[in-house]
Amino acid sequence: MDETDQRILAALRRDARASYSDLAGLLGLSRTTVRARVERLREAGQILGFTVVLKEDVRQDPVRALMMIGIEGRGTDRILRQLGGFPEIRGLHTTNGRWDVIAELGTQDLEALDGVLHRIRALGGVTTSETSLLLSTKRSAGAQKGR
Repeated sequence: MDETDQRILAALRRDARASYSDLAGLLGLSRTTVRARVERLREAGQILGFTVVLKEDVRQDPVRALMMIGIEGRGTDRILRQLGGFPEIRGLHTTNGRWDVIAELGTQDLEALDGVLHRIRALGGVTTSETSLLLSTKRSAGAQKGR
């Protein structure tokens, strides 16, 4: 992937709906060049899809948060199984560094979020946690295939 491909990807990140003609004008390239490069990036698996972030995607869970969780010893698999049963958890990710797991949470209000945080912290083996509220979504990573 060269600098031109990087510029095309950056432009698509800003506006995945931009036409090839618009991208060409913005980047100073021909429409044919932009189309060929986007297709090549898709075929190579660099571009997996295109997406739209809708208001209702955010409204579904008015209160959203990321909870970073530290786990004692080798209890990660057990904790992940337990967390899998929490209806407020929208995603679970293992990670490296300071935190063992990051949980994406969604609730209807702050009181419900407080309750789920309390329940997670009470799990045996959870040693520490830190939670950040998500204030707004500028871009979602959930891509849909196609264009």
